[in-house]
Amino acid sequence: MSHAYPAPAKLNLFLHVVGRRDDGYHLLQSAFRLIDRADTVHLALRDDGRVVREGDLPGVAEDDDLTVRAARLLQTHAPEGAGVTIRLEKILPLGGGLGGGSSDAATVLLALNRLWQVNLPRERLQALALQLGADVPVFVFGQTAFAEGVGEVLSPLNVAPAWYVVLMPPVQVPTAAIFAAPELTRDTPTLRMARFSAGMGRNDLQPVVVSRYPEVARYLEWLAQFGAAQMTGSGACVFASFESEDAAWGVLRQLPETMQGFVAQGLDRHPLFDCCA
Repeated sequence: MSHAYPAPAKLNLFLHVVGRRDDGYHLLQSAFRLIDRADTVHLALRDDGRVVREGDLPGVAEDDDLTVRAARLLQTHAPEGAGVTIRLEKILPLGGGLGGGSSDAATVLLALNRLWQVNLPRERLQALALQLGADVPVFVFGQTAFAEGVGEVLSPLNVAPAWYVVLMPPVQVPTAAIFAAPELTRDTPTLRMARFSAGMGRNDLQPVVVSRYPEVARYLEWLAQFGAAQMTGSGACVFASFESEDAAWGVLRQLPETMQGFVAQGLDRHPLFDCCA
C-alpha cells in the first residue's frame, strides 16, 4: 500500500549573512515561513530492507537524492528488514529557493518515523535532518521559525496570517556559487528575534543573484509594482506578501503569459506536525 504525504515549500521572510565560521560555513539569520504549495511524497513499505526510488529526477542520481539518503539515514534506527519505495510528485522547482528537496527529505523522515515505528522525538529527527542539509531541520521543526547558526538553531516565531504571490523565474540558481561570491555581504548586524516582524530585514543573497541572473531581476521588478518584493533563499523564486487571498489573486491575474507564478497561503505548522514526531 502506498501512502501519500505533503512536502510544503518555504519562504525566507528575510535572510541575513552575519558571519562566517572557520570551516567556511556561513552564519545566518532568517525567518522561515511554510506555505501550502507542496510536493507529494509517495511511500510504499517493503520488508526486504531496500530503499528504492521509483521514477527519475532529472539531474539527480538515486544515491544523491535527499529522499533516498533520508530514508537510509533513518533506517539505521528502524527494525530489521524495514524498507521503502519512494516516488515523488514534484511541483516545486529545483534551484528555486523554496526548499523543495529539503522538504521532500524531511517528509520522508517524518512519515517513516511513524510508518517504521521508529518513534524518535522531534529533536532527534532534527539532528538527523542536519546531516542531510542546512534547510532540512526547519521542515522537521515544522512551524514558523527564527533561524540562526547555519540555519539549524530554530525558535518558534509568530507571524501574522498572509497570502503570498510567488513567481518562478525560469532559471536554476546554484546555492554554493552564490555563497562563494566575493561580493556577498557577510557582516550584516544581527537582529533580535523579539524585535522581528514581517517586513523587516532583507535577503543578502539577492544582489548577487540579480547581478548574475537578469530573469530574476525582471521578475522582481514586475512584482515590486504591487508590494515589497524579494527573493527567497538563494533564488530564483521571488515573492510578495498580501493580507488577503483576493488581493494576492488580483496581482497574479495580471501576470504576463510569459511569466510563471502561483498564490499560496502561509502555514503556521507543517501538515505532519502532530502525527509523526
